[in-house]
Amino acid sequence: MTPGAKRIYLDQTHLRSHVTGIERITLDLFAPDRLAPHDVVPVTSGSLPGMIAEQQIGLPLRALRDRDALFLFPGFPPGPLCAVAAARCLLYVHDTFLLDRPEDLSLKSRLYMSPSFARALRWCPNLFVNSRTTGEAVRAVCAPGARVALLRPSVRDAFGLGDLPGPASYAPGAPLKMLAIGTIEPRKDYPASLALTAALNRAGIPAELHLVGRVGWGRHAFLDDPPPFLHRYGYLSDADLRDLAGSCHLLLSTSKAEGLGLPLLEVQHGGLPVAAPDAPVFREVLGASGLLIRPEAPEAAAAALGAWIRDGGRDRAAAASRGNVARWNDAASGDRERFQHFLAGESAAYAAPGATILA
Repeated sequence: MTPGAKRIYLDQTHLRSHVTGIERITLDLFAPDRLAPHDVVPVTSGSLPGMIAEQQIGLPLRALRDRDALFLFPGFPPGPLCAVAAARCLLYVHDTFLLDRPEDLSLKSRLYMSPSFARALRWCPNLFVNSRTTGEAVRAVCAPGARVALLRPSVRDAFGLGDLPGPASYAPGAPLKMLAIGTIEPRKDYPASLALTAALNRAGIPAELHLVGRVGWGRHAFLDDPPPFLHRYGYLSDADLRDLAGSCHLLLSTSKAEGLGLPLLEVQHGGLPVAAPDAPVFREVLGASGLLIRPEAPEAAAAALGAWIRDGGRDRAAAASRGNVARWNDAASGDRERFQHFLAGESAAYAAPGATILA
């Protein structure tokens, strides 16, 4: 091992079949080459029972055996026994949804993930977050002595959109093709997306919703009798998603809660305009590059979207999209550099424990 380097056990037990936002961040932000020169030891599992066993028993045992190593948790929260090595545990927090919206959680999340997450926030002293919005939410519920530091992920062109000339051209009277990306589960609030699409059609703007995402937990009545303007694709490969994105006019999000909203930035590599809820995290992520709407008021949201298109707002947002994702990645580069200094043991990398570093 390189002199001065540390061994880092990287919890990848949640990585299995489908790769979505949290998995992409794990694979990109914490890739071995990104953590060089440290010796990264991925900890994986092939099943849900294996994941639970490793998180609850395997990783704590490794912490007892390897007393100089660090333990990095970029996905699921660590088991409570990892508290034996609390000072060497680094928890990456994507959002506080597990605590904020219990009514929208799956049974597995309510019984397993939420309690583990709540406990980890009480004992883990080093918490890293994907946005200022997440950082503020974490500071409100974590231990007073914990360090909360901003570590935004760089957003790569996951779908290969960089060579697109921009969104598909749109002509009034032709169908407005709106793309939505994400697992079908309660927090994404796809009924609000459907209500907005229906409102556009009632207002004389032909509109379609093109939904990419596997079916997750929860009861989804719209799947039993889908409206004719809904086009479902399930889980798509990156190449297939690229083709679909290139044929769409904008990306629509009506999510109730996000810590970041990774697809919003990913599609901006292709110059795709974005419409998203008027909430702090979307204001932080999109800046002035998107349209902020109120999904709970579909008629008003549809009117705002229609005016945005008629007044050239969509075209301006398309022109601003690539600049916005570049802005984000520049900031993420600085976060990553500070994190590297922290891993190297440089005490000046962050303020003292108990501080919130969201600059």
